[in-house]
Amino acid sequence: QVQLVESGGGLVQAGGSLRLSCAASGRTFSDYAVGWFRQAPGKEREFVAAISRSGTTTYYADSVKGRFTASRDNAKNTVYLQMNSLKPEDTAVYYCAAHYRTVVLRANEYDYWGQGTQVTVSS
Repeated sequence: QVQLVESGGGLVQAGGSLRLSCAASGRTFSDYAVGWFRQAPGKEREFVAAISRSGTTTYYADSVKGRFTASRDNAKNTVYLQMNSLKPEDTAVYYCAAHYRTVVLRANEYDYWGQGTQVTVSS
């Protein structure tokens, strides 16, 4: 089992920045690739970013490419999502998820999920 807890969400003005954290406990965190997803009211959960076990490989949705950066510190069992130049359309609940060994991009392939953290971007 892997337990994931997101933090760092909040209210920010358009153009601002937030850094989300995903803290893990349980099994060896470095054995897991991590994905970030978001879900806005009335919409399906969508892929945002993913990072490999070592942190050397990252993937991003086109909508956030160049603005968001995923990173991880395996010594601290934590993955981060730095979000810059935020837009109102980034408003959603953000989730981190863990998948054993390989990076995957579809939500239904992930094994473990956090409870989510709300990000609200005002215009």
